[in-house]
Amino acid sequence: MGQLLLFIVVALVVATIVFGVTVLLSGGDSGLTPVEPDGRAVPLPSDRPLGEEDISRTRFDTVWRGYRMAQVDQALQRAAYDIGYKSELIGVLEAEVAALREGRTEDAEALRKAREAALAPAAQPAVTPPPVVIPMAPSEEQEPVEKR
Repeated sequence: MGQLLLFIVVALVVATIVFGVTVLLSGGDSGLTPVEPDGRAVPLPSDRPLGEEDISRTRFDTVWRGYRMAQVDQALQRAAYDIGYKSELIGVLEAEVAALREGRTEDAEALRKAREAALAPAAQPAVTPPPVVIPMAPSEEQEPVEKR
């Protein structure tokens, strides 16, 4: 029995050495090569709040080992943001309803105005002001540059 155990150990050591030499001579594993996206990705909309159908229609490019991680991470971040936004909106609406039920119309009106003011920038595109151009006074030491 001892000789059989010794034979198995020697065989495993020899196999390990042969495997190691083979890996060293062949250059080892080249790793995973980048895979081109298959072009079937359908991202989440970024111009409006998410709906149930947006989540069910979302598709990701598939690669050799699953989905493209960057696309999945982006979709999860977008969904998390939207869920947080809607949770805050629900909290404000519940506070407004509670104020109305308790007869505090002034508080309810203030909550309504704050909610509408928070929703207004999302509904209208932001207007960027034109760039400000500050003319520089030419110094006496500088000579005008001629265009050729």
